[in-house]
Amino acid sequence: MSAAEEPSQTPDETTVVPAVAVGRELRFAYVAGVTPGKWIRRWEERMPDVPLHSFMSDDGAQLSVLRDGSADLSFVRLPVEREGLSVIPLYEEQPVVVAPKGHEVSLFEEVDLADLSAETFLDVQELGGPAMALQVVASGAGLVILPMSVARHFNVKDTVARKLTGAPGTEIALAWPSDATDEVIEEFIGIVRGRTAASSRQPSAQQEKPKREPKPDRRGTGAAKKPKVAQRYAPNPDKGRGKGSRKKGKR
Repeated sequence: MSAAEEPSQTPDETTVVPAVAVGRELRFAYVAGVTPGKWIRRWEERMPDVPLHSFMSDDGAQLSVLRDGSADLSFVRLPVEREGLSVIPLYEEQPVVVAPKGHEVSLFEEVDLADLSAETFLDVQELGGPAMALQVVASGAGLVILPMSVARHFNVKDTVARKLTGAPGTEIALAWPSDATDEVIEEFIGIVRGRTAASSRQPSAQQEKPKREPKPDRRGTGAAKKPKVAQRYAPNPDKGRGKGSRKKGKR
């Protein structure tokens, strides 16, 4: 196929990478229960030239990965210490109560915290985190309250989880060092917040799009436009007359 016959790209098909992204990669961490797959896919579609790396951190390390430079951004579970950080709340999580299999809470689809006042609740952090806490619950030592997404993530056998009302919920947020904000981080924030690729707030959309080359003239020299020919006949005298104004004559 000759150069003249190659299909030209439209601006929408051309990936424009911010200048600050050249030679850059982006790393982010996330706590258990966060599912970043959709954001990763959107990033790979829009910013294929900027590698994206992700890893899961436990709640105790959700900020330390930012402090020690292991990650550029972190999906955290609030509340967190916000000094020196930019934090954007994203969504609330549904709390659940997790009990050993066979417990009476399994008879209900939803349980109110006030109805469990006689139960023994375990401290998740004192037990070393959700994974270990759920193992202790399975042994029958007590109940725990967790975000539904965390309970589903670890999914320990011999436990049951039910929606819990009357308990404070938790919230997931995106955090990053305030002094590290650049166009690459802004691009990722926009993707997480659901902005489209054409949004004027996306750095990649603000870049000057390459102009399309004009399409080659394939008509050849023989297809030159014909000059206008002078009108040879007078206008139709009946044109524009109203109804009934036509001259009488032979039909």
